[in-house]
Amino acid sequence: MVRRGDQARLWSRQRKDLTDRFPDIAAAAVRQIDDGVVLDGELLMLVDGRLSFDALQRRMVTSPANARQLVAAVPASYVAFDLLAVAGVDLRTQRWTVRRGCLAQLATSWAPPLQLTPVTADFAEAREWFDGLPAAMDVEGLVVKGAATRYVGGRREWLKMKHKATREFLIGGVIGPITRPEVVIVGLYRGGDLVVVGRTVPLSPAQSAELGAVLTPAKPGHPWPDEVTSQRWGGKDFKKPLTKVEPLVVAEVAADPATQTGQVRHSMRFVRLRPDLTPDDLDQLDS
Repeated sequence: MVRRGDQARLWSRQRKDLTDRFPDIAAAAVRQIDDGVVLDGELLMLVDGRLSFDALQRRMVTSPANARQLVAAVPASYVAFDLLAVAGVDLRTQRWTVRRGCLAQLATSWAPPLQLTPVTADFAEAREWFDGLPAAMDVEGLVVKGAATRYVGGRREWLKMKHKATREFLIGGVIGPITRPEVVIVGLYRGGDLVVVGRTVPLSPAQSAELGAVLTPAKPGHPWPDEVTSQRWGGKDFKKPLTKVEPLVVAEVAADPATQTGQVRHSMRFVRLRPDLTPDDLDQLDS
């Protein structure tokens, strides 16, 4: 979030302007945040007291006109977790503890929908959060940051501890037509090579429609074969044509932790799209 002049603008990691999708957050920022402040944070939405990624995604992809209608139905919140600039002064080279202290001071006057993430240096308290928040609010886990770390754009300087056994992969191809995929083939990069990691079980009709709306056909030079077989994941069926797609869409899947030569040994279950992530946000396979 960037507060400048008489405006506040919200930007995604992909540098997409989301301001017109979240006019409620932008208006609250204009009222409560001083000029020259740049924040890093997370947009979230609650449905029946629980985090709803589906509601958030609907708001992100809707038209500006529809977004204004959705504001009253399902309000959004903005949770700040880092401070990049204050009064126009760049703080990214400062230690995290310094940035956090300044952010906490700024947030003392905030009111919803602006919020500050809770933090703790107490392991027992962190363990209590990790065990209790997923059941209470569908919080997926905790983020661990070093007290002395600086803010480096485009580089992950923190560790995510996920409660659920899910992972993020790139969608590199599907079985079936691209507009109505039946199974997703996912991968990760190893150096500059996109490597097949695994496949999902058959998609539900709703999942198929959701994916079909965001996938784009692969450009020439896609590295994957024209056919795939389930034998590599323990199946016995014959080869099937692979519909290659541009590896730009990130999917979260429930995956067995067992791997063999970098591949997930069993079929995975598609959980959701992750429009908040880019290929650069994903870890690479070991060489």
